[in-house]
Amino acid sequence: MNLPLKIARRYLFAKKSTNAINIITGIAVFGLSVGSAALILVLSVFNGFEDLLVGMYSNFDPDVKISPATGKTFTVSDSLLKQVYEIKGVEQIAQTLEEVAFFEYKDGQSFGTIKGVEDNYGYVINIDSTMREGEFRTRDDPQDLAVIGFSMRNSLGVNLDDLFSTITVHMPKRNPGVFDKPFVSQLLYPGGVFLVQQDFEKKYVLTNLPFVQRLLGLKNKVSALEVKIYPGFDERKIISEIQKSLGEDFLVQNRYEQEESFFKLMKVEKWLSYAIVGLMMLLIAFNLIGALWMIVLEKRKDIAILKSMGMQDQSVLRLFLYQGMLLSLLGVVSGILLAMAIYGLQKTVGIVTIPGNMSIEAYPISIRSSDFLVVAITVLFIGLLASLPPALRARRVPAMMREE
Repeated sequence: MNLPLKIARRYLFAKKSTNAINIITGIAVFGLSVGSAALILVLSVFNGFEDLLVGMYSNFDPDVKISPATGKTFTVSDSLLKQVYEIKGVEQIAQTLEEVAFFEYKDGQSFGTIKGVEDNYGYVINIDSTMREGEFRTRDDPQDLAVIGFSMRNSLGVNLDDLFSTITVHMPKRNPGVFDKPFVSQLLYPGGVFLVQQDFEKKYVLTNLPFVQRLLGLKNKVSALEVKIYPGFDERKIISEIQKSLGEDFLVQNRYEQEESFFKLMKVEKWLSYAIVGLMMLLIAFNLIGALWMIVLEKRKDIAILKSMGMQDQSVLRLFLYQGMLLSLLGVVSGILLAMAIYGLQKTVGIVTIPGNMSIEAYPISIRSSDFLVVAITVLFIGLLASLPPALRARRVPAMMREE
């Protein structure tokens, strides 16, 4: 161990001549501890919401989505499906077709998206777990059924117990004649209600694929192939192989890329919140500057003796930089322990609840090991900056002090 670090460690636990120095140092370490805990908890709350939303999206977004690079639809052939199925790791493929439509139910009206899906859609997407009313069925011959989002149900005022009322789907005709009606209208019977993420609930009405193809007049056309992969397979490798097999005419996306703009916004909010708490830490650092400055003033005679014995100015500088870093490290460690205690209480008891009618009662929280590293680097860097002015002051103390 080098001498400046050894002396700094000794100063850390040595009794100070003035009790005020102990109090100020304690306040500085306490501030760093609370700030470190706040930084960890801010990241943990955003991690919790991210995990929650990823779980919600996973019930509606497939593992892999194949869509046309240009345009809305493309023709599906047996050879194209065979190409994808031949890729190792692909378990199921569901063809889907969606388009914006206008819906009517009794006196209720709303715009949304009609999405036609194949019978195996429930195997590709874990939508059964999201059903809140009815069941996931898109056809009950000869009737075409609709599975609608919870918010869409409320907007239209749909009653599943009313077996005689239908949802009318209106779609503009692609090439209407002069005397033709501008809209195509078909009927759906409400069959179920799903509850996932609000953007999906207020937007989607699911039904069978042939119904939407008839409605749009697009035989053998789909807007996407939704792929489920076997657990344990490398998703990135499968996406790369699909992209290579299908070429640049198709866009192949994982679950994150399907909602890329949303998750990017979440990350921006996460690091902005972290930056705001980090600025608070800079204010807390002023307490550390004050504590170290008073330690320098108290140890002037020690510094003068050390210099008289041959210690260089740079070693004195490092001594008080080490002192600040040790105090910061003490704050980080105690802050991590505090954050872990609050984390445990939130996970078990739910000390901070979410008001209103939400699908969860308490704020979700998730700690990742990388968070500790980020917070430790941040706090130690702030501690280094705070230690620099007192350390520069200590370096200017002369070797031999004049008698007062």
